[in-house]
Amino acid sequence: MYENPAAVAAEEDTLAGIVDTIIYQNGENGYVVFGMEDTTGAMVTVTGVVPYLSEGDTITVRGQWTNHNVYGRQFKAVSYDKQLPAELSDILRYLSSGAVKGIGPKTAQKIVEQFGTDAFDVLENHADWLVDIPGITKKKAQDISENFKSIAGARSVMLFCRDFFPSATAMRIYKKWGGAAVDRIKDNPYSLCEHFNGISFRRADQIAAQLGMDPDSDERILHGLSHVLSTESQRNGHTCLPEDELVRCTVELLFNQNTAYVPQIRAQMDRAYAESRLVVVNRNGMRLVYLPHFYRAETYVAKKMKQLSQLSARMDTSDIPRMIEKSEAQCGIPYAKMQRQAISDALCDGVMILTGGPGTGKTTIIKGLLSIFASMDLQISLAAPTGRAAKRMSEATSHEAKTIHRLLEMDAADETGASFMRNEQNRLDEDVLIVDEASMIDVLLMEALLRAIKPGARLILIGDTDQLPSVGAGNVLGDICASGQFRVVRLTEVFRQSQQSYIITNAHRINEGQLPEPSKADGDFFFLKRQTEEAISATIVDLVQNRLPKTYGASVISQIQIITPSRKGMSGTETLNAGLQAALNPPAPGKSERKSRDIIFRVGDRVMQTKNDYTLEWETDGGKNGMGVFNGDIGVVTDIDDHAEAVEVTFDDRKCLYDYTQLDELDHAYAITVHKSQGSEYPVVIIPLFDCAAMLQSRNLLYTAVTRASRMVILVGKTSVLERMIANNHQAGRCSLLRDWLEDGESI
Repeated sequence: MYENPAAVAAEEDTLAGIVDTIIYQNGENGYVVFGMEDTTGAMVTVTGVVPYLSEGDTITVRGQWTNHNVYGRQFKAVSYDKQLPAELSDILRYLSSGAVKGIGPKTAQKIVEQFGTDAFDVLENHADWLVDIPGITKKKAQDISENFKSIAGARSVMLFCRDFFPSATAMRIYKKWGGAAVDRIKDNPYSLCEHFNGISFRRADQIAAQLGMDPDSDERILHGLSHVLSTESQRNGHTCLPEDELVRCTVELLFNQNTAYVPQIRAQMDRAYAESRLVVVNRNGMRLVYLPHFYRAETYVAKKMKQLSQLSARMDTSDIPRMIEKSEAQCGIPYAKMQRQAISDALCDGVMILTGGPGTGKTTIIKGLLSIFASMDLQISLAAPTGRAAKRMSEATSHEAKTIHRLLEMDAADETGASFMRNEQNRLDEDVLIVDEASMIDVLLMEALLRAIKPGARLILIGDTDQLPSVGAGNVLGDICASGQFRVVRLTEVFRQSQQSYIITNAHRINEGQLPEPSKADGDFFFLKRQTEEAISATIVDLVQNRLPKTYGASVISQIQIITPSRKGMSGTETLNAGLQAALNPPAPGKSERKSRDIIFRVGDRVMQTKNDYTLEWETDGGKNGMGVFNGDIGVVTDIDDHAEAVEVTFDDRKCLYDYTQLDELDHAYAITVHKSQGSEYPVVIIPLFDCAAMLQSRNLLYTAVTRASRMVILVGKTSVLERMIANNHQAGRCSLLRDWLEDGESI
């Protein structure tokens, strides 16, 4: 939750004065470093978010004194009041600074001579008077006035928001909504949490209360209903909720479980249905409620999947054995029975799903399909949900693979999502699309992908249904497989070369409910038994800092990933990350760092993006530019610039700049949760086994963690926890109707 500057005002110092010089200014985020002459005549260096600041501005700033290790004593502004100058000399200085587009020093002199202290009133309310100034045409006068009004609008928004948000957040609101922001917030404060990442429903609720909105107002209830559905989609992957459950959660959220408000909630639900703000579906004697975009996504996915299955060109089945034999000769690999079946099914139908664990030959099938489809002169693309998965797919097949976002040519983006150039109006040219790691695809991304696939194209989904479902809402791959509407080939045979890997054989043992077998000293799967969380945590730090580098060389450190079930506890990500940072990247003279929340980010830290941010721009050393950094992407902090208030993070070859207000999107990544590891592969994986929440001690969670490793797995912890996880094959269900829509024979 954002800190309310008004709530901490008593702990802040206040300075007032005139802006003397602008030392540094970032027009994008409003961050500025400036010299100010305070009321005593002293010169002070001030830093902070103060948009549209100009020399000559009269300003009052609130914040704290700091000591920068390079620039010395500075005042860090948290909030501010900015007044237009009143004295003639200050007005002239302000207008001469270039603050208003179209007014330079000479024109400023003429305006002040003509209108004196009324200059600002003329600029805002009497643009036509400006044409009396030589050199100012009617159009130029209008442009000058519009620019001055936009500056005034920004000031009013920043002043209104200062009681609710830090200046940086107010700047984001102004950039998106402009001068209308104040009216929009007053009219409906809950729209803030819909349109801005990081502004929670609780924060919007507090603002609504401060603005005098009734706690049982219609708008509060309507937004509360939407908030519950949105939260459940993010937290538990549900695309819809039973109506009674939605009512119960909304009563808890808004009215502290006071059921007297249930009739009002139900009345607003009926209104929301009538206005299409929510969608209700009667299914199997139960009423289920959707946010409209999830209803649209599920029903469209079902419709398009069935369409693709039916519309692809049918092949002469008598030709398939010959084509498979030719592919075997080209690839130099004899296909096993189920591999031949998978290739045949992919040729016979518009949709085929291939699922299986590690070492079962999925990559071999992809290579075979590539050779056959190429021989048919079909255009083929490979794709995966994440950059790491796409890179691994490219390396395994020697054929370029793209992320789904890149394939769809992500275009415009804002804080709430992305749009794509490839869609129903501009479909992909590909005749065949092969998508790996399909278990990671949530229902919204699947909808976007399917909208871009042309009718008649073939879609081949490859994944492992025994892994955890997608981080986003829905259970897409599982529901598609369970619907029985499409050809599904399940690979179970582990091939001989893969049997030599204890990682692969133990992954399958775990999946079958058996305890893993540790390998010999020169093997790739180890279990270090420890009985306390202190011992588990200490052993993991020692492995990364000392034991593994001593055996395999210092370069192994960058190849190690700790994957843990939970964020909490001494073996959770929070504690492990702090200990590993202290061991691997301690503070040092000249090494920049920045504290955000309770985390210190330091140059050299391994970090992870924790949410999809479609607006973050990046560039490569080769000069390529793009936008979008996604949940689970891992990079390294390569620079911290206090003057620009920005942190540079390099993700593989992509460099991104985060301003300090965006650091809540980053977390340390020396240790990550199993959920965040999905779709990635690491040479060495260390997995702590400790007592944590029962829902996190499950077989598919352990299986997912083990299958992230390519060269070595080290389990550290309790035998009892290992046994408990393998015995627990319960998988939390997700409330979704995709399977029902797929099984429904009627058109949607």
